[in-house]
Amino acid sequence: METFISALTIFVLAVFVGVFVIKRVPPLLHTPLMSGSNAISGITIVGAMISIATPSPLSTIFGFIAVVFATINVVGGFLVTNRMLGMFRKKE
Repeated sequence: METFISALTIFVLAVFVGVFVIKRVPPLLHTPLMSGSNAISGITIVGAMISIATPSPLSTIFGFIAVVFATINVVGGFLVTNRMLGMFRKKE
């Protein structure tokens, strides 16, 4: 029970810190920040792949779902970054 309360406390504090940091970022930098944070979800893919390797079927199912959603998030982040960088290219 203490572990759950500690994890919940860390999660709630992380949410507050995340909201505070995002509110302080100027609107001009929202897209690069979003793209960077989406790329960080590559770490989620690694964790999900480790979860898939466990013998529990429930863990394998959740790991697979996490891999799918994290992959969508990472690909979306790179597409947004590519589109943003295209706005700065010189037109011929």
